[in-house]
Amino acid sequence: MSDPVKVKTVCGYCGTGCGLVVEVDNNKIVKIRGDKEAPVNKGQTCVKGSFAYEYVHAESRLTSPLIRKAGKLVETTWEEAYQFIAQKLNGIKEQFGPEAITMFATARSTNEVNYVTQKFMRTVIGSNNIDGCNRT
Repeated sequence: MSDPVKVKTVCGYCGTGCGLVVEVDNNKIVKIRGDKEAPVNKGQTCVKGSFAYEYVHAESRLTSPLIRKAGKLVETTWEEAYQFIAQKLNGIKEQFGPEAITMFATARSTNEVNYVTQKFMRTVIGSNNIDGCNRT
Protein backbone atom coordinates (compact mmCIF):
# COMPACT_ATOMS: atom_id res chain seq x y z
CA MET A 1 0.00 0.00 0.00
CA SER A 2 1.40 3.39 -0.99
CA ASP A 3 1.35 6.53 1.09
CA PRO A 4 -1.74 8.64 0.38
CA VAL A 5 -1.25 11.74 -1.77
CA LYS A 6 -2.04 14.91 0.20
CA VAL A 7 -3.99 17.55 -1.72
CA LYS A 8 -4.65 21.02 -0.33
CA THR A 9 -8.08 22.40 -1.17
CA VAL A 10 -10.89 24.59 0.12
CA CYS A 11 -13.97 23.09 1.76
CA GLY A 12 -17.12 23.30 -0.36
CA TYR A 13 -19.78 23.04 2.35
CA CYS A 14 -20.28 26.73 3.09
CA GLY A 15 -18.90 30.10 2.16
CA THR A 16 -16.36 30.31 4.98
CA GLY A 17 -13.53 28.91 2.86
CA CYS A 18 -11.76 26.64 5.32
CA GLY A 19 -8.53 25.07 4.08
CA LEU A 20 -8.43 21.29 3.99
CA VAL A 21 -5.84 18.62 3.33
CA VAL A 22 -7.43 15.71 1.48
CA GLU A 23 -5.60 12.39 1.57
CA VAL A 24 -6.13 10.31 -1.57
CA ASP A 25 -5.08 6.69 -2.04
CA ASN A 26 -5.74 4.85 -5.32
CA ASN A 27 -7.98 7.71 -6.50
CA LYS A 28 -10.16 7.45 -3.37
CA ILE A 29 -10.46 9.95 -0.53
CA VAL A 30 -9.36 8.20 2.64
CA LYS A 31 -9.07 11.11 5.10
CA ILE A 32 -9.66 14.84 5.38
CA ARG A 33 -8.15 17.16 7.96
CA GLY A 34 -7.93 20.89 8.45
CA ASP A 35 -4.99 22.71 6.90
CA LYS A 36 -3.01 24.29 9.76
CA GLU A 37 -1.54 26.81 7.30
CA ALA A 38 -4.97 28.06 6.16
CA PRO A 39 -5.61 31.54 7.58
CA VAL A 40 -9.38 31.07 7.76
CA ASN A 41 -9.55 27.99 10.00
CA LYS A 42 -5.95 27.35 11.12
CA GLY A 43 -6.46 23.59 10.96
CA GLN A 44 -9.91 23.45 12.53
CA THR A 45 -12.91 22.04 10.66
CA CYS A 46 -16.55 21.39 11.31
CA VAL A 47 -17.88 17.83 11.31
CA LYS A 48 -19.01 18.09 7.67
CA GLY A 49 -15.64 19.33 6.48
CA SER A 50 -13.87 16.46 8.22
CA PHE A 51 -16.16 13.50 7.75
CA ALA A 52 -18.74 14.07 4.99
CA TYR A 53 -16.75 12.75 2.05
CA GLU A 54 -17.82 9.14 1.67
CA TYR A 55 -20.70 10.20 -0.59
CA VAL A 56 -18.11 10.92 -3.30
CA HIS A 57 -17.53 7.18 -3.72
CA ALA A 58 -21.03 5.95 -2.80
CA GLU A 59 -22.45 3.32 -5.14
CA SER A 60 -25.85 5.04 -4.98
CA ARG A 61 -24.45 8.40 -6.15
CA LEU A 62 -26.07 9.70 -9.34
CA THR A 63 -23.75 9.87 -12.32
CA SER A 64 -26.21 10.95 -15.01
CA PRO A 65 -29.43 13.01 -15.09
CA LEU A 66 -32.81 11.44 -14.44
CA ILE A 67 -36.24 12.45 -15.78
CA ARG A 68 -39.56 11.11 -14.57
CA LYS A 69 -41.36 9.35 -17.42
CA ALA A 70 -44.59 7.42 -16.90
CA GLY A 71 -44.11 7.80 -13.14
CA LYS A 72 -40.59 6.37 -13.08
CA LEU A 73 -37.19 8.05 -12.98
CA VAL A 74 -35.19 7.05 -16.03
CA GLU A 75 -31.64 7.86 -17.06
CA THR A 76 -31.30 10.43 -19.82
CA THR A 77 -28.72 12.56 -21.61
CA TRP A 78 -27.65 15.98 -20.39
CA GLU A 79 -29.07 17.49 -23.57
CA GLU A 80 -32.51 16.02 -22.91
CA ALA A 81 -32.37 17.05 -19.25
CA TYR A 82 -31.52 20.66 -20.15
CA GLN A 83 -34.30 20.68 -22.76
CA PHE A 84 -36.74 19.40 -20.14
CA ILE A 85 -35.70 22.11 -17.65
CA ALA A 86 -35.97 24.85 -20.30
CA GLN A 87 -39.46 23.67 -21.32
CA LYS A 88 -40.67 23.59 -17.70
CA LEU A 89 -39.25 27.05 -16.94
CA ASN A 90 -40.79 28.48 -20.12
CA GLY A 91 -44.14 26.90 -19.23
CA ILE A 92 -44.12 28.45 -15.75
CA LYS A 93 -43.06 31.81 -17.14
CA GLU A 94 -45.83 31.79 -19.78
CA GLN A 95 -48.56 30.61 -17.40
CA PHE A 96 -47.68 32.55 -14.22
CA GLY A 97 -45.17 35.22 -15.31
CA PRO A 98 -41.44 35.59 -14.63
CA GLU A 99 -42.00 36.57 -10.97
CA ALA A 100 -43.17 33.00 -10.31
CA ILE A 101 -39.59 31.80 -10.78
CA THR A 102 -36.81 32.24 -8.25
CA MET A 103 -33.24 31.01 -8.01
CA PHE A 104 -30.95 30.37 -5.09
CA ALA A 105 -27.23 30.99 -5.60
CA THR A 106 -24.47 29.68 -3.37
CA ALA A 107 -21.39 31.10 -1.70
CA ARG A 108 -19.58 27.91 -2.67
CA SER A 109 -19.55 29.07 -6.27
CA THR A 110 -17.17 31.61 -7.71
CA ASN A 111 -18.14 35.25 -8.13
CA GLU A 112 -18.29 34.60 -11.87
CA VAL A 113 -20.78 31.74 -11.48
CA ASN A 114 -22.97 33.83 -9.17
CA TYR A 115 -22.78 36.74 -11.64
CA VAL A 116 -23.95 34.52 -14.51
CA THR A 117 -26.71 33.14 -12.26
CA GLN A 118 -28.15 36.58 -11.50
CA LYS A 119 -27.68 37.67 -15.11
CA PHE A 120 -29.64 34.61 -16.29
CA MET A 121 -32.47 35.37 -13.86
CA ARG A 122 -32.67 39.03 -14.81
CA THR A 123 -32.21 38.81 -18.58
CA VAL A 124 -33.51 35.37 -19.60
CA ILE A 125 -36.20 34.80 -16.97
CA GLY A 126 -37.00 38.49 -16.36
CA SER A 127 -37.10 38.21 -12.57
CA ASN A 128 -35.15 39.76 -9.74
CA ASN A 129 -36.07 36.84 -7.46
CA ILE A 130 -32.58 35.63 -6.63
CA ASP A 131 -31.12 34.94 -3.21
CA GLY A 132 -28.11 33.19 -1.81
CA CYS A 133 -26.43 31.88 1.29
CA ASN A 134 -23.75 34.56 1.17
CA ARG A 135 -24.61 35.65 4.70
CA THR A 136 -22.49 32.95 6.36
